[in-house]
Amino acid sequence: MHNLKLASVVVGLSMASSAFAATQVEWWHAMGGANGEKVNEIAKAFNDSQSDYEVKPVYKGNYTETMTSAIAAFRAKQQPAIVQVFEVGTASMMAAEGAIYPVYKLMKDSGQAFDESAYLSAVTGYYSNTDGEMLSMPFNSSTPVLYYNKDLFKKAGISQAPKTWQEVESVSKKLLASGVSCGFTTAWQSWVQLENLSARHNVPFATLENGFAGLGTEFKFNGPLQVAHIEKMGEWQKSGIFSYAGRTNDGAAKFYSQECAMFTESSAGYAGIKRNATFDFGVSELPYWEGKVKQPSNTIIGGASLWVLQGHSKEEYKGVASFLSYLSKASVQADWHQFSGYLPITKAAYDLTKEQGFYKANPGTETGVNQMTTGTPTANTKGLRFGNFVQIRGIIDESLESVWSGKVDAQTALNTAVERGNAQLRRFEKANK
Repeated sequence: MHNLKLASVVVGLSMASSAFAATQVEWWHAMGGANGEKVNEIAKAFNDSQSDYEVKPVYKGNYTETMTSAIAAFRAKQQPAIVQVFEVGTASMMAAEGAIYPVYKLMKDSGQAFDESAYLSAVTGYYSNTDGEMLSMPFNSSTPVLYYNKDLFKKAGISQAPKTWQEVESVSKKLLASGVSCGFTTAWQSWVQLENLSARHNVPFATLENGFAGLGTEFKFNGPLQVAHIEKMGEWQKSGIFSYAGRTNDGAAKFYSQECAMFTESSAGYAGIKRNATFDFGVSELPYWEGKVKQPSNTIIGGASLWVLQGHSKEEYKGVASFLSYLSKASVQADWHQFSGYLPITKAAYDLTKEQGFYKANPGTETGVNQMTTGTPTANTKGLRFGNFVQIRGIIDESLESVWSGKVDAQTALNTAVERGNAQLRRFEKANK
């Protein structure tokens, strides 16, 4: 009898415990290293702030691996509630209408306060539909800037960073004359030297608002501005003004070693440069071609956003909405921005960072924010939305490398990339009609 009573108590306690157990929300992400540790810290802080939900972050590898894993999991009906997807996967996620739960709808359905105007328009525009409704939640957004070696500049008698590409050329010649091996190198060549070049000068990268207005888009990055820029970079490669380092951010090594005095790279590269540079460095806005535009436009973002997947319970979605609200808090966003170098996604996070004196204490960290908020985003500057864009970037990389090696001229290379890129767009369009 005594044992029966004890068993009843245990069962009762077990039932009470399960009744009050937090609803688990799985979040698959691609943040490794220090940023991955920070993601775990953010999730833990949210979990500790309430007792209804428990967010479980799971690292799934790089961006491509994370997105591929999520697609496979969805087909097997084992998908997470939240998945981090890089910006080039946006069109693919949008096309999977039955698989995603649009963030604006999720927040409304869950009764969470959600003011889309509180977010930086240059960031949210990338992840919104034609009605301006946010489909995913921006998380880690960055934009390209120019890093420069102040010590090498001083040695060469250069007092300030170049603002235009003409100045990049003249400054590089002075640097080479002073003994520096190369003027500048670049990371992510398609993103920086074509995609953002186009946005900076408010010229189309493609038709139909760079893909935002429909699937029938065609590439236009073989226009006069883009061809002239790539042709000039080909000349600079031969003279040592520019030195190609690879398709991703391999150029960092050339900057760290002081082989190259300037480096066009993501604003989120700041932390790595600060950690590895043994010299004084500065951060300046991405250069533009003087005479081609009166006032340079905003650059466009890289990075990733958080997508909510279908197939979960109403209670889980309440947890997701609660977590996304927490992520958007000024204090959380300001901390993430200051730690990682990614842009703050809300005006409040930017203002708080400014009030805390972070930008004054860390010169250059505000550059990306200022650059992104230049003017009002246009059809050419709000972002890019193309299917099969991962493959298309590979095609662009091949074409640019053919110019750097001197095999073909810029016009031929970009014409080829446009033709091959359009074929990829048609494949995606056919598969998603």
